[in-house]
Amino acid sequence: MARACVLPSAYCLASTRDFVSLNGNIAVCVSIKFPGRRFSVKCTMAEVAGESASPSAQTPRRVVGRGSKLIGSGSAVPKLLVSNDDLSKLVETSDEWISVRTGIRNRRILSGDETLTSLAVESSRKALEMAKVKPEDVHLVLMCTSSPDDLFGSAPQVQRDLGCTNALAFDITAACSGFVLGLVTATRFIKGGGFDNILVIGADALSRYVDWTDRGTCILFGDAAGAVLLQAADGHEDGLLGFDLHSDGHGQKHLSVAVKGSGAVKDASSSNGAALVPPSNSSYSCIQMNGKEVFRFAVRCVPQTIEAAMEEAGLTASHLDWLLLHQANQRIISAVSERLHIEPDRVISNLADYGNTSAASIPLALDEAVRSGKVQSGHIVATAGFGAGLTWGSAIVRWG
Repeated sequence: MARACVLPSAYCLASTRDFVSLNGNIAVCVSIKFPGRRFSVKCTMAEVAGESASPSAQTPRRVVGRGSKLIGSGSAVPKLLVSNDDLSKLVETSDEWISVRTGIRNRRILSGDETLTSLAVESSRKALEMAKVKPEDVHLVLMCTSSPDDLFGSAPQVQRDLGCTNALAFDITAACSGFVLGLVTATRFIKGGGFDNILVIGADALSRYVDWTDRGTCILFGDAAGAVLLQAADGHEDGLLGFDLHSDGHGQKHLSVAVKGSGAVKDASSSNGAALVPPSNSSYSCIQMNGKEVFRFAVRCVPQTIEAAMEEAGLTASHLDWLLLHQANQRIISAVSERLHIEPDRVISNLADYGNTSAASIPLALDEAVRSGKVQSGHIVATAGFGAGLTWGSAIVRWG
């Protein structure tokens, strides 16, 4: 027999917060709103009717409202280092010209038999080792990339090579914002989907789409992978304190890698619209970027999104231990930190060594900061990604 308290809908608006299985009972926590007041109350304890199934036959109840915490990180970069001096042999530029305008001095580029998948696997293994989680205990692999080895996605191959036999795996495409979107997505799968361990990988090889005769873009990008392991935790241990995400397709004209190639020629007189000739094989153009517009977009929108996430978290910039932005340009990083009144010694940056590694930049820098002892358990880190789409967003997280 099920028992529940019932209030007329005219008097309350209820949204379920948590479902917790207690020895065959379901406790339902709801938030009830009255005019001028709001309070939370556990209003039902419903007894499951009928004979319960054996534990082995029961489907684990999906618990809504759990928290998640970051407990492992890893990163991997290609062996080939390309310096500013190396680029000066390809285009009219110099180490001083590049470093002054971008803060970049070196970048790593895939070569030989290296693949983006292999970098993703290496970084993930390191994250699993730090977290002390076995591959078979991972339930979801999120591969945040805009340059997969396979057009249909690389996450399943990463899952295969890691031995995550019990994991769902799929790609998230959001360019330089990809890792932040993947991080927030992972917490939702834990919070509402009952997942326990999730790998979030940021990996990109944009060197494949660089015009090496264009000094405006070839100086910027490098290849890398970074990964973190998120694990389910009690609500009071939740490591995602606040987040804020946005997209605006009107900005696509400022930063894109469009498909090139002509489509099929249609026979206008045909009743079924059949093609006269097969479409040509398509490929992608090189990166097209309006640097000035992207810079303006970043210095305007990134502080706003971080402030929105901090407001949700109930924090101010003084509460942050670290600011970790997508590593696109040192001038952007400096401008954002100044607007947020965050001192340079609280800003994490490895841009000089790796350039813009797109979705990999935040987890790569985070892993280095964790392993060097900068970021420690309990530290609060404000992260923000921004770029193609246009997409941008932020997440305020607590490490460990």
